[in-house]
Amino acid sequence: MTDFSAEHRRLIDAVAERPGAQIAEAAVAYDHDGRPMEGYRAHDAAVAGPKPAVIIVHDWTGLREYPKARAQMLARLGYYAFAADLYGTGRRFEDHQSAAAEAGKYYGDLALMRARVRAAYDVVANDPAVDASRIVVIGYCFGGSAALEFARTGAPLAGAVAFHARLVAHDPADVAAITGAVLICTGGADPVVPDEAVAAFQDELRTRPDLDWQVITYSGAEHGFTLPGGAYHPAADARSWRELTAFLDEVF
Repeated sequence: MTDFSAEHRRLIDAVAERPGAQIAEAAVAYDHDGRPMEGYRAHDAAVAGPKPAVIIVHDWTGLREYPKARAQMLARLGYYAFAADLYGTGRRFEDHQSAAAEAGKYYGDLALMRARVRAAYDVVANDPAVDASRIVVIGYCFGGSAALEFARTGAPLAGAVAFHARLVAHDPADVAAITGAVLICTGGADPVVPDEAVAAFQDELRTRPDLDWQVITYSGAEHGFTLPGGAYHPAADARSWRELTAFLDEVF
């Protein structure tokens, strides 16, 4: 078992482990165009048969402990959880300046961002432990933006969920290919994603009348409101987690 920090252990333990559960975890090596990647898998081995899967995309610091904690939480709920690696093996950042520079490479090349999520998706969809017809992609901050970008590719997803993501509206609109439902959880006090950005993104979603989407705004929540430390907002974190679990129940 990963030796989680106390703050991440508290997150994990907020989800009760089922009696008889056997949470299995493993690092997963894969690649994208020759670049080695290292994801993280967690699921309950005591749950028989192919499982619905949730792919988790990390924030701008890379695949560190936080998305793995979320994977553990989802595994306790019976899902196959896979924390994707968009940056490549070993590319993890402690300081905001380095993280911003790395994330900027992908915001400046959305095709690459989408392709990196696709590499993780292919790993998950081809795992015999997964029901490939039931896959959702979620992400936090940078990862939320990546989840939404991947949904635009038309990949066969049951849904896409973004938490405190930078909302990148496209002009012209680029939502025609989205196959699943969309849930966006954003902070009402987020200077990175002001009301105008939320409104612009919603306007783009509205160009597709049949698209199933929700945008939920949490009062007082700043950017990164689910991340322990910093701008962590306990109420917004708890509420957005409940929205996620309800969303998964619905789309799966």
